[in-house]
Amino acid sequence: MAQTNARPADADDEPLTDELLERLLASRSPEAYLSGTVTLDTTLTDYLKRLLDEHHLTRAQVIRASGLNSTFCYQVFQGTRHPGRDNAIMLSFGLGCTLRETQRLLRHAGVSELWCKKRRDAIIIFCVEHGMTRERCDDKLYELGEETLLAAGE
Repeated sequence: MAQTNARPADADDEPLTDELLERLLASRSPEAYLSGTVTLDTTLTDYLKRLLDEHHLTRAQVIRASGLNSTFCYQVFQGTRHPGRDNAIMLSFGLGCTLRETQRLLRHAGVSELWCKKRRDAIIIFCVEHGMTRERCDDKLYELGEETLLAAGE
């Protein structure tokens, strides 16, 4: 049974999945791994609330910066709707997420992470890593002939 970690001090303190996989594969048994590792059962709603807290933002600020429909966003924050991949990426821009936080948000949303081998994803990764806004990322996607987040998220 998974243990719940109330709230880590910082999302960047959590081990990466690759690190946890190495620990699991090196363990003598699943029980040995589970006894020494705290697994997290965090919902998307919990993770979004934590990011709002850590980034000192309001939902309204995130919605404006993301470019998403406010009704839809409030439903996502309440846990009554789930965002698709592009909408989750737009939320991460609205929250001012780091790349690591963006990847975690995508996992919590149940969609695939950004992958640098995909042209469009590589552009988005670059934009996130360089602290660009969603609008600047859309400009870069458009300049390079890729579908923008705003167009895809609608």
